[in-house]
Amino acid sequence: MPVHSLPLATAQPPQELSQPPLPGFDLAKRAHQALHQPAPHQGGASSGSLAGRVAVVSGAAQGIGAAVCARLAADGATIAALDVDEHGLKELSATVPDVLAQICDVRDPRAVQAAISHAERDAGPIAIAVSVAGVLRSGPVTALTEPDLRELFAVNTMGVIHLCQAVTGLMISRRAGAIITVASNAAHVPRIGLAGYGASKAAALAFTRHLALEVAEYGIRCNSVSPGSTDTPMLAMLTTPEQAIAGDPARFRLGIPLRRIAHPHDIADAVAWLASDQARHVTMQDLVIDGGASLTG
Repeated sequence: MPVHSLPLATAQPPQELSQPPLPGFDLAKRAHQALHQPAPHQGGASSGSLAGRVAVVSGAAQGIGAAVCARLAADGATIAALDVDEHGLKELSATVPDVLAQICDVRDPRAVQAAISHAERDAGPIAIAVSVAGVLRSGPVTALTEPDLRELFAVNTMGVIHLCQAVTGLMISRRAGAIITVASNAAHVPRIGLAGYGASKAAALAFTRHLALEVAEYGIRCNSVSPGSTDTPMLAMLTTPEQAIAGDPARFRLGIPLRRIAHPHDIADAVAWLASDQARHVTMQDLVIDGGASLTG
């Protein structure tokens, strides 16, 4: 499926959208595929529990975001995938059936709002929103530059806020919805060299919990997951799987008690559960998925 582009500089407010529906995107066909030809999935067993629901996922082009798209699609959801990586979105569209893929920079609230309006128009009412988009800047506090810090909070914190603001009003009007933020165990446990990153993720966690309280009366649930070391390109920027498992006492970093790093599908399975009716009485919670590395819950 072609990737729809909403450039940072030219994204328009919802009322100005005039793009035609994406060629080849057929909601009835998508529903049939969800029931009869589930998308490839390497995590837990798919259930079809999200059939008929539309899920928007930011940071969808690779890693955890791509795994979340695959898992939710396997459970029957129609996926609206947002990312700045056009090549990655094209690869996602080749593996997950009938994805509505849009280039969208979550730092720009107008671009996010335009993408949500497009998804509602072409895919249907959004029932699930998953914020995965994130960036990493590491180093001592004394070496972090102002641009580094601004980028961390623009994507990891404000990106979450922008997506939540764009979908919350719609969900309130329907008195239903599930919002999931993908944070990090660095928001729970201090790590040398990750002060800026951990702070940006902790802010996203706090925002998600406060939002959960505000919208609970409308039947909207807001939760988060906090992955530890996961087999993604971001992990490769910090360490090797072997080093992550062993830990580094000199840097006050524990190893992983389960003696393995997470696969993106481990995180996606948790997100799928939180999005489903099986978690209908779960809100304001954060699920730490780090193999016991943070010695906390």
